[in-house]
Amino acid sequence: MPAAAPFICRNNLILLLIVAALVGCGNGDGKKSATQVVAKVNKEEITVHQINNVLERSGNVSPEQAKVAGKQILEKLVDQELLVQQAAENKIERDPRVVQALEASRREILSRAYIETVLSRVAKPGADEIRDFYNKHPELFSERRIYQFQQLLIQTAQPDFSAKLQQQMGSAKSLVDVAAWLKAEKIPFTANTSTKAAEELPLELLPKFSQMKDGQIGVIGGRDGVMVVQLAASRSMPMDEKSATVFIEKYLGNQKRMEAAEKEMKQLREKAKIEYLGDFATAKSDKKTKTATQANPEGETASMPAKADDTHMDKGISGLK
Repeated sequence: MPAAAPFICRNNLILLLIVAALVGCGNGDGKKSATQVVAKVNKEEITVHQINNVLERSGNVSPEQAKVAGKQILEKLVDQELLVQQAAENKIERDPRVVQALEASRREILSRAYIETVLSRVAKPGADEIRDFYNKHPELFSERRIYQFQQLLIQTAQPDFSAKLQQQMGSAKSLVDVAAWLKAEKIPFTANTSTKAAEELPLELLPKFSQMKDGQIGVIGGRDGVMVVQLAASRSMPMDEKSATVFIEKYLGNQKRMEAAEKEMKQLREKAKIEYLGDFATAKSDKKTKTATQANPEGETASMPAKADDTHMDKGISGLK
């Protein structure tokens, strides 16, 4: 059974409760109604399947919330049906902009449905894969730490700033020294603090963070400037293999799905005849760039260690001292 099946089954159970609340359990003589219709708007019917569709896309709904959620969804579907009927009466579907929007939605639905069929065939990570990942990343699990950082976020266009900063790092004993130098140089910066668990740091930087000792300072380059970071304090909080399994399984599963989507797109492009015309005649497609819906239609991130809030933490760390 697919991974989403338990969720769907649970939602179907909730929907049964909704149906009972909306259409009733009988017709006065003790006989149950078998209809799936929950409302009629003029001559058009709204069914429980439409509620089901909306509910499944809305996320987890507890049984306690089911009755209220079902009624709210139904009222929105009624409003929607009234508007659809008016649109049809006014022949709005013939508007070129509407035609284009409908076609775009159709293409999006079909392309997503296809990639979902590809991803549904991806095998779950095995026990050996999970164990291997656990053993290869002690900084995430067996040697996991909670980090307290003090940071200086610096945005400057000075061409020689990096060299000046590295020189200053050689003599700075603390972040206070760096901040004092920035003020003297009239270079704007923002100071803040943050506490992050190992899994909240970028996976590519985590090995270097894990080697830092309390009090050490480093420089991280980024798209929007430079960040000087000091590890103010840290504490050990290991995670055993059993506790880590669910996270590793999700991460590896998402990674497998991303790779499967990329492989499928690569094969389709290789088989197809693609010709760019007009102003795009010299355009070159970036085969490494994939949309989130292609890689993961359920919207899950493929990175087990979530990207840090600081966008600067993306180009490596240097100047540790």
